[in-house]
Amino acid sequence: MTLTPSRRRPATAALAMAGALLLAACGSQLDAADVAAVSGSTGTSTSSSAESLLEAPVGSDGDVGVVDEGAVPESGDVAGAPPPVDSGTSSGPASPADGQGQDPDEATPPASGGESGDVDAAPCDGFDNDQPGVTSSTITLANASDVSGPVPGIFEAARQGTRAYVAYFNATQDLCGHDIKLLELDSRADAGADQQAYARACAETFAAVGSMSAFDSGGAKTAQECGLPDLRSTTVNPERVRCSTCFSAQSVNPGQIPKAMPTYFLDQFSAQTKKVALLYINAGAAPVNAASFKKGWESVGWTIPYFQAIDVAEFNFAPYVQQMKDRGIEIVYYLGPYQNTIKVQQAMKQQGFTPDIYLQDSTIYDQKYVEQAGDLAEGSYAYSNVALFTDSSNKEMALYRAWLEQTNPGADPNFYGLYAWSAARLFLEQAVALGGDLDRASMVKALGGVKDWTSNGLHSPQDVGGKTTGKCQKIIRYTGGTWKQVSKGDYLCGTLVNTGVGA
Repeated sequence: MTLTPSRRRPATAALAMAGALLLAACGSQLDAADVAAVSGSTGTSTSSSAESLLEAPVGSDGDVGVVDEGAVPESGDVAGAPPPVDSGTSSGPASPADGQGQDPDEATPPASGGESGDVDAAPCDGFDNDQPGVTSSTITLANASDVSGPVPGIFEAARQGTRAYVAYFNATQDLCGHDIKLLELDSRADAGADQQAYARACAETFAAVGSMSAFDSGGAKTAQECGLPDLRSTTVNPERVRCSTCFSAQSVNPGQIPKAMPTYFLDQFSAQTKKVALLYINAGAAPVNAASFKKGWESVGWTIPYFQAIDVAEFNFAPYVQQMKDRGIEIVYYLGPYQNTIKVQQAMKQQGFTPDIYLQDSTIYDQKYVEQAGDLAEGSYAYSNVALFTDSSNKEMALYRAWLEQTNPGADPNFYGLYAWSAARLFLEQAVALGGDLDRASMVKALGGVKDWTSNGLHSPQDVGGKTTGKCQKIIRYTGGTWKQVSKGDYLCGTLVNTGVGA
């Protein structure tokens, strides 16, 4: 059975190449004590773990119990999904002024997926129903994200974004006569749980889509050995990057640093970039990323006289602030969870230390950070590779937000959820284009050829198949109660620095 013409909606063909920022991985949403509980850290490590990675030359250019699942109705529809939308609807609701919340009464999902062309549906002749996760009427995909565990809901947004797109897809089309079901697995911020989740995904589902885990190294070998296509929200550990069947909507290579962000600050705040503090949480992939950041940024022209790990069990940030004051630091960059971002900012305020610039990645482009930081958030900078949540002119952003509200009422748009939506779109577009030739091997091959993927302008171009860090970023700042873009144009794009760290 081919794609039903009356239910077909516009979508992009897969493109790709990119602008990705490197994440703090396990630090991205975890509180310090919680990370310690997960990783078994005693809090005695020092920054030498990252400093030992700085020798490479800079390039030119456990038992965890049963894995939880969220059941999906047998019909294949995600709970809470609306019926098929009218084809005449072309745009979503306008985003609220603060870019974070949304009026549920204004959240009717638009039918259009963006401004790019349709995906051509391949003939479905010969479609094989005798594959893992496939029946005569449904195809089951897995999403394995950190939801429970030490910090409930840390990456629930990735599950929510995937769920939202699956609901949109089922309401607007089908895949060779099949509806899509979603098996929701919990990787619980634990490598062992991630491995168990992927063992189930291998046996019970066709592929994994939109997953996000702080310890994504756990299931990498399992996914590769069973040939499972795994298109994640974001990959954060080198083991997952090396997995031959694993990809991510946000392409990331820890050893590649975009010049766009450091060049912007070098141009705008030259003097301040000579007195930079780079603080990072001493857990997970953060030390690798921090070491790569340091080499990459210094090669552009920054000077980082204070490079310091903060142990996962640390709650006294005063000594770090004093060190920054003693060194005359003017830019503070923190790589870690937004909860600890707030602790750093609180300690700076208590000691009367006001650097010219406080900077972080998209971890703080989150309503939870704004709510918990309060006045401390004012003036903070972040760099990002996604469209602003407030951009009402972006049809794909309106579509994501509307279906997020329909399937997860009250959920805020989120960086990880946005890339999970993007991953689900890319996967299902590729599946539709394969038609009767769809199997695990053909999907892996198709994903390996994806270049310049933007999900209809939802984010900067991503080299999904090449697993190469993107070159494009934008600079945003929280001021006057909202995030505003301060860099010019859509994105700032430049070359990459090959640091040789974590590659």
